[in-house]
Amino acid sequence: MNRISRSAEEIESVIREYSDMLYRICLVMLGSQQNAEDALQDIFVKYISKAPVFTGAEHQKAWLIRVAANVCKDMRRFNFRHKHMNIERLSEFCKSEEDSGILEAVFSLPAQYRMVLFLHYVEGYDVGSIAHMADISPAAVKKRLQRGREKLKLKYTEEDFGYEKTPVKTSI
Repeated sequence: MNRISRSAEEIESVIREYSDMLYRICLVMLGSQQNAEDALQDIFVKYISKAPVFTGAEHQKAWLIRVAANVCKDMRRFNFRHKHMNIERLSEFCKSEEDSGILEAVFSLPAQYRMVLFLHYVEGYDVGSIAHMADISPAAVKKRLQRGREKLKLKYTEEDFGYEKTPVKTSI
């Protein structure tokens, strides 16, 4: 990929246009406001320093999301190895009480499901686009969406109805 130098106005425009979306992705993947802010800063530093040439706005957006995913994976790996990741309440970033509950439920899922659910249901990406951005197969995206929905359904069933999963006893 060729590199070009960007004007300050162009950089500011990209930051204004994509920072909210990238921040939400990072927040969902990392679970910490401070880590999400750090990741967002890293994303834009890479955007400025790498200065890739894009074929269009969608290519640029996909590149930024892919960089966000990679930066978050690196941060999660670091946090896992150093065992100091704090989980914060996300309700202050939600528009309604219901959004807060849904976001917290998504956040409680394993990391592999968080990003695909967020990109698909919140950002509106299709399976093929998510597969490209996350560098996994479309089948893997579909399976993660399916399993993530199942886990959310189970979580809401347990919380809303007081249902507790009990082992099934079989007699032979």
